[in-house]
Amino acid sequence: MLKKTAWAALPGATPAEKLATIGITVKKSVNIRKLGTIADNYGVAIWLFFEEDLARTRSLESVLAEFEKVPEYERPVILVKSFLRFTQENDPSFEQTMEEFPLMAEIVTIGETPSGSGTNAGPYVTCLMPFLDELDLSAELPQPGLHAVPPEKP
Repeated sequence: MLKKTAWAALPGATPAEKLATIGITVKKSVNIRKLGTIADNYGVAIWLFFEEDLARTRSLESVLAEFEKVPEYERPVILVKSFLRFTQENDPSFEQTMEEFPLMAEIVTIGETPSGSGTNAGPYVTCLMPFLDELDLSAELPQPGLHAVPPEKP
């Protein structure tokens, strides 16, 4: 219930307007840990895509329907919370690595899933994960920005 209250408290009439107030806009690259915090605090379904063509040319609903019978960790798309949980459980150094080399995902779409669509109704964001060969480990580190996310209201 707190997530719905926090979401409702964000200014704006559409998911895109509400998310823009906390720094989430299409084409922007955002720290994956910030995306996890937003999913936790506001109840936004944030989907990470590992295949560019799926992220840019297909609707979220069609991709989820196509891969619904595929085990979660074998799909080309995963919720940010599941991704973060999996990496933390399987790599004890994950948090430290993310401090040194923040993983940035590009925001591709922002929308709202209607009730009765077969998936949970509510706001969603789709993001494209970088490919490992695209990561520039010598680049200047961006500011993590986690402090810019307003805390969930009681």
